[in-house]
Amino acid sequence: MKQKIGVYICQCGSNISDYVDVDKVLDSVKDLEGVSLVKITMFSCSDSTQNEMVDDIKNEDLDGLVVASCSPKLHLPTFRNVAIRGGLNPYNYVQVNIREQGSWAHSDNPKKATEKAIQLVKAGIERTKYSNALEKTVIPSEKAVAVIGAGIAGMKAAIELADMGLSVYLIEKDFFVGGRITQWEDLCTVEELASDTVTRLYDEVKSKDNLTLFLGATAENMSGSVGNFKLTINIRPRYIKSDFNKDKIEELTGKCKTLTPNEFDFGLTKRKIVFKTYPGALPDIPVVDIKNAGDDINIINEFKDHLDLDRKDESITVDIGSVILATGSDPYTPKVGELGYKEIDNVVTFQEFKRIIELSPNGKLKYNGKDIKSVGYIYCVGSCQAEGNMYCSRFCCTCAISTSLSINKRFEKIRFYHVYKHIRTYGKQEVLYDQAGRQGDIFFKFDEDEEPVVSMVDGEGTITFNDLLTDGEEISVSPDLIVLVTGMVPRDDYKRVAEVFKAPIGRDKFFNEAHPKLRPVETVIDGIMIAGASQGPKSISESTKSALSAASKADALLHKGEIELEPTLAMIDTSLCEGSGLCIQACPFNAITMIDAGGKKLAQVEKSACKGCGWCLAVCPHDAIELAGYTNNEMEGMIESLITV
Repeated sequence: MKQKIGVYICQCGSNISDYVDVDKVLDSVKDLEGVSLVKITMFSCSDSTQNEMVDDIKNEDLDGLVVASCSPKLHLPTFRNVAIRGGLNPYNYVQVNIREQGSWAHSDNPKKATEKAIQLVKAGIERTKYSNALEKTVIPSEKAVAVIGAGIAGMKAAIELADMGLSVYLIEKDFFVGGRITQWEDLCTVEELASDTVTRLYDEVKSKDNLTLFLGATAENMSGSVGNFKLTINIRPRYIKSDFNKDKIEELTGKCKTLTPNEFDFGLTKRKIVFKTYPGALPDIPVVDIKNAGDDINIINEFKDHLDLDRKDESITVDIGSVILATGSDPYTPKVGELGYKEIDNVVTFQEFKRIIELSPNGKLKYNGKDIKSVGYIYCVGSCQAEGNMYCSRFCCTCAISTSLSINKRFEKIRFYHVYKHIRTYGKQEVLYDQAGRQGDIFFKFDEDEEPVVSMVDGEGTITFNDLLTDGEEISVSPDLIVLVTGMVPRDDYKRVAEVFKAPIGRDKFFNEAHPKLRPVETVIDGIMIAGASQGPKSISESTKSALSAASKADALLHKGEIELEPTLAMIDTSLCEGSGLCIQACPFNAITMIDAGGKKLAQVEKSACKGCGWCLAVCPHDAIELAGYTNNEMEGMIESLITV
């Protein structure tokens, strides 16, 4: 038990002292058992106060340290470093939050704020009394990273990691790189075409000797822990030989007759069974769709010398230290009948509209053989919903307005009607909204509780709504094409990916970061990072920045070749353990195994996998498990101090 604890009570300028009587806090704790020094500081985190603490630890031979100030999320590392500089084990330091949990939470009642601060400081002292000197666990790590998804974010992260000197495995489930932006071509607010962007990044990927690209590949299973994961990858065959004869494959493609809906064009066109998603798709190697070959199987067999028809799925395992999930997003698909979708011929989604634009001949925007002279946008389809996807996808407004501007540069003059719930051309893109108005686009605003209605009127698809900008007047417009401006949703296989990597999922079903400000690209699972639109709706610029951030975090974790792990881990008291196995069932990280110790079954903790969550403690019927840094003595001492008046 600690006998010489130093206690520092911070005024935090006036953030704490305006509502908490810090002098009263000092008087209430100065004579407690184990306390040998108490001081009030103006700013505990200042360099001068830190140096004073270091001197006190050395000169007063302190064996414990308590700082009553702000949130540990801000300054826990700061004061742990102070302890180390003073020669004190950093885990004999406890930070007490009397700002967020005291003065700020109870600014309307200073007396109660002070009483609460006193109790919190007393609890911190009790915890420090029973704290143990802990040492971080150091484990060797693989200097290799798996990046899941070869879209813009995935390729950018992989290139950055390769430049940092790490081995990189870039894993893409499609047979071609680029992700969703390849379906757009004309990118919003960006001068470069999507195909040019993808080509530039793909060339960089192929130029890196320490970067391996797997296409038609999915991550199937991962075991181990941060620094030492084993990842199993399943690779599907293209059925095209690596040294294929391009002329022969083109001849084969020409002879094939079977057509199947082209997923790349959202079913607006059909493709053959030997195909590339679009002419410039990379790598420049077609794929044979054996499953849908139909009557073309005989033609395929004629060209078997140029194909690899006997190739089977291949499974390989790689050793990695970290993972970056850059799986991207899917466009929201409206339900049949939602705003006339799939029931009225001229109703399409925004993503389908982008393909219609690319498939149209120069000078004429066409759909189903008809010239399009007017387009009606309906915004917030699949986003900002009272029920369903409540989040805003953010990019939709900007891209819809930007597209209306670019269309009128490329095609004959087209009139646009914008029927919106909200307009959010955030950042520097407000200028686009202004430009759209100046080119003659018409904007209507509908009430959140009164969605537009799309119906057939006199044989035409018609949008009917009450326009708030004209005091609720009912308006109907019948454009040649009705475009549902849909937002982003997670990839269709997000559950499978989350299960493989134990990645946490938020309420919006995107992968969830550990903290939106302090750890924006990390997850609560050590070594698992997230990037791009797998985390939530993002623009290309935002996706790129998050990819670079995730790459930097992965490099910082692995570049030394070893990782320091927090010592706040589960500890098994083998004298009490009866081998019930309940802890194994409760552990979400597979960090506990059962071993045979002389005929007795005992639980054993894998330190590198344990996250110190404490679930196993709660289920052990024999109280054989404790958590380092949160032992029974520490917690019970805190509780007793809180209930003692």
